[in-house]
Amino acid sequence: MNKEISVNEAAKLMQEDEVAFLDVREHAEVAICKINGALHIPMAEIPERIESMPRDQKLIVYCHHGMRSRSVVDYLCAKGLENVINMTGGIHTWSLEVDPQMAQY
Repeated sequence: MNKEISVNEAAKLMQEDEVAFLDVREHAEVAICKINGALHIPMAEIPERIESMPRDQKLIVYCHHGMRSRSVVDYLCAKGLENVINMTGGIHTWSLEVDPQMAQY
């Protein structure tokens, strides 16, 4: 399974209500901008909160640019979750291509 998805593909799946989003940025980053409805678990808290991850649908993981979320996807896959996908470019690219009204940082 491809473990990468573009922001445009992710937005399309969001409209079709086929996915959950996981924001692994820090609280201060989420205060600047966020994707509504996304589950927020900072990267450092992932190991202790792994049991709360949705397993019944695709889980699109994102951060600011896609590097931290890539690490989280690798970690979750190593722990046996098969439904996780990294959103390339992160919320920065989302703000450029999907939601130009979103605040940037």
